[in-house]
Amino acid sequence: MGGGAPLYVVRLEPEARRVVVGPRAALARRRLGLRQINWLGSEPPPAEGLGLEVKLRSTQEPVSATVHVRAGGTAEVVLDEPELGVAAGQACVFYRAERVLGGGWIQREEVALAA
Repeated sequence: MGGGAPLYVVRLEPEARRVVVGPRAALARRRLGLRQINWLGSEPPPAEGLGLEVKLRSTQEPVSATVHVRAGGTAEVVLDEPELGVAAGQACVFYRAERVLGGGWIQREEVALAA
C-alpha cells in the first residue's frame, strides 16, 4: 500500500460483509440519537430544544449543544461543533453550569437516523 494518510473505520455493514474506511474527519459527528433518557431537570425541556452543555466522555470538557427530548425516552443532540470519538453505548450527560440535568445512551448512527 502507498504512504498516504491513515484510514479509519467509519462504519461496519455486516449484512454486506463490508468495512467502510475514510479519513479521520469522517469520524466527526454533529448529530446523535440517545435512548433511555433520564431527565432530572425541575421543568420539562421545551419542544423546540434546549441549549445545554453535554459530555460525551467522562474525561472530556463539556461542549455546547441543543438537546431535543422526544417521546418514548429518546432524544436528539445537535452539537455546535462536530466531535470525534462519539461511540454507541457511551453515556451523553446534560449540564447547565455545574448542575446535571439528565442524560441518555448514545445510539448507533443507523438507529438514530431511522428514529
